[in-house]
Amino acid sequence: MTISIGGQIPQAKFKEKTADGPHEITTEELFKGKRVVLFAVPGAFTPTCSLNHLPGYLENRDAILAKGVDDIAVVAVNDWHVMGAWAQNSGGMGKIHFLADWDGAFTKALGLDVDLSAGGLGLRSKRYSMLVEDGVVKSLNVEENPGQATVSAAATMLEQL
Repeated sequence: MTISIGGQIPQAKFKEKTADGPHEITTEELFKGKRVVLFAVPGAFTPTCSLNHLPGYLENRDAILAKGVDDIAVVAVNDWHVMGAWAQNSGGMGKIHFLADWDGAFTKALGLDVDLSAGGLGLRSKRYSMLVEDGVVKSLNVEENPGQATVSAAATMLEQL
């Protein structure tokens, strides 16, 4: 079953790169008592993710936070080394959370997983964005085509805030 508006975010653990190495962060730590914009990409460093999706959130970070959002996070089914390298390479380190859902457990629990084996990527996340308030999904924008970043883009999220 796919998560929907009004649904509770499932419990999960992510890894995030820090100066001291990997840091584990739980969904409770990320969402409890907060208003968070979460967006997901099929893979770090992939063309649409790196050229279209992530840049919009980095460019609009201050505008999103000014709308009463406490935090912004991107999640992908990648390991924390890859997510950390993407954070550094994109200039996003320390600006938003780059969360590694290394085994896809969170993505599967949301029902937003997709099999991209035909393209050589294996299990990945659908491209989406959501607004989560105190662990409850308030808006959800899932792309039909993983190669596009329109309905899940930062501009769309800004309109919804």
